[in-house]
Amino acid sequence: MSYLVLARKWRPQTFSDLVGQEHVSQTLKNAIDGGRVAHAFLFTGARGVGKTSSARILAKALNCESGLTVEPCNTCSTCLEITEGNSVDVFEIDGASNTGVDDIRELRDNIKYLPSRSRYKIFIIDEVHMLTTNAFNALLKTLEEPPPHVKFIFATTEPHKVPITILSRCQRFDFKRIALPRIVSRLRFIVDQEGVQVSDEALSVVARKGDGSMRDSLSTLDQVLAFCGNSVSDADVAALLGVVDRRLIMDGCRSVLEADVKGALGIVAQVDSFGYSMRQFCQELINQFRNIAILKAVGEPGDLLELSDAELGELTALGGQASVQDLQRHLAILLKAEAEMAHAGFPRLILEMALIKMASLAPAIPVQDLLARLDALEKGGPLPPRAEAPRPSSPAPRPAQQSAPPQQQSPPSRPAAAPVAAAPVAGAPPRPAAEPQAAPPAFASGGDLWGGFVQAVKAKKPMLGGALEEVYPVKVAQGVLEIGCLQGSFQLTRLQDPEQINELKSLAQGHFGVPTQVKVVALSGPPSDAAPTLSEKKSLEDAERKAVLRREAEEHPLVAVAVELFDGEIAEVQELPQKEAAKS
Repeated sequence: MSYLVLARKWRPQTFSDLVGQEHVSQTLKNAIDGGRVAHAFLFTGARGVGKTSSARILAKALNCESGLTVEPCNTCSTCLEITEGNSVDVFEIDGASNTGVDDIRELRDNIKYLPSRSRYKIFIIDEVHMLTTNAFNALLKTLEEPPPHVKFIFATTEPHKVPITILSRCQRFDFKRIALPRIVSRLRFIVDQEGVQVSDEALSVVARKGDGSMRDSLSTLDQVLAFCGNSVSDADVAALLGVVDRRLIMDGCRSVLEADVKGALGIVAQVDSFGYSMRQFCQELINQFRNIAILKAVGEPGDLLELSDAELGELTALGGQASVQDLQRHLAILLKAEAEMAHAGFPRLILEMALIKMASLAPAIPVQDLLARLDALEKGGPLPPRAEAPRPSSPAPRPAQQSAPPQQQSPPSRPAAAPVAAAPVAGAPPRPAAEPQAAPPAFASGGDLWGGFVQAVKAKKPMLGGALEEVYPVKVAQGVLEIGCLQGSFQLTRLQDPEQINELKSLAQGHFGVPTQVKVVALSGPPSDAAPTLSEKKSLEDAERKAVLRREAEEHPLVAVAVELFDGEIAEVQELPQKEAAKS
């Protein structure tokens, strides 16, 4: 005798056998009891949740030889024929294979004949959404006013593809995904009947693999039994199904919440050594942090989480080490990493960087605390003590906060701060400008002449003026202009062109008012006796100005208090435009 898989052997045969669909079974039983059975039903829902099984049970309840009953006897010839799928009055049609209008016309011609042996002629069309538009149109009139001896039962996983004209003619029942505890309970009943030794943890892994589908869970269980026999170990189930060990997931969450970077990276190394998918492990971490966040937010999750009592206790203890805001930040980091893994060739690196960031994440400061400190700062009173977020028992080492005044306190080295604009201090005397560096003698005598000449050239010839900003003024005097360019540079090649020299002579004569001799020389390196280029001089002045602005910002009392208040550092200083500075 051929082997019968568990999904077929333990298929529900009565409404009481249906798991997780009590709202459907109770409604159908009440309709049968009250004599209010509709002529057309539409069963919708995910795969493997009991749609076709419910259709067969309903067909047996309507055609049972013992009369209309809410629980078919499953012993009479009619019930047995429907169970085996060879009843002459119950037609199970595959909508994916009979999609054409000719198939529906043949069905419509068969409808007018009375049933051979049973009370009703029942048509069960599975995956009805696969029918073509013409087939649906051919079925409309018959579906709306069928003969009294005909019942239609449609099943589909995609109800949005069924025309609204068909939906309006049927009673619709939406089948839910089966909860994890219900699947585990059903699997426990089946393995006990089969005489198989297996733990509840292994059954939970099998049920999670089914993802709310009883048929998928039973198919997975069949695969496990084929591999392990009548004695199933947790390790064999994890190895066969390729799922991540739940202990690794818990250890990963604990390492992150305890700020143990080394431990978190060790977990990733174990996942890689076992050959697990990094992306699947990241998804499991996301699901686990979601569980912790829900437990932290609501306390008693009820039906929100599908977890055992032992898992609930362990996750509750983990959640006590972090706030809801921190858990939300961890989830945001993991979701971003999981999305990047889908297109990256180095998923381990992405996961490691995400875990490092999570484990070293500073605790969030409550908004109420920030508002209270800002209010105290505006009133000029003492700052209230900052409420520290809960930290793990063994946190990562952090620099101790000193009690020195804000002006003397060194900011902690953490890469988190917004750009701070340096504004002039009200009532403070203007700070003297930085002293320019001493220029070489050649530039002291001709620097103003050279700068003025380059500006005049840029006004008339912008390209040529830009080139002159990159060269060295070797000698600048009335009637003499000697320019130095580095050997092999583009400026040397350009300015040695006779046309460019003639143009420079013309521009120099127009600017200085006297005929000027122009000479371009090649330099092996920056000359020590010549002034820097205008571009270098501008870079030096900009750097000096930024240093002065940063020093002013660091010494500003309000800025220092803000740094201490937000526990940050000055990352960037921007100079305000003249108009905004005048207003402030």
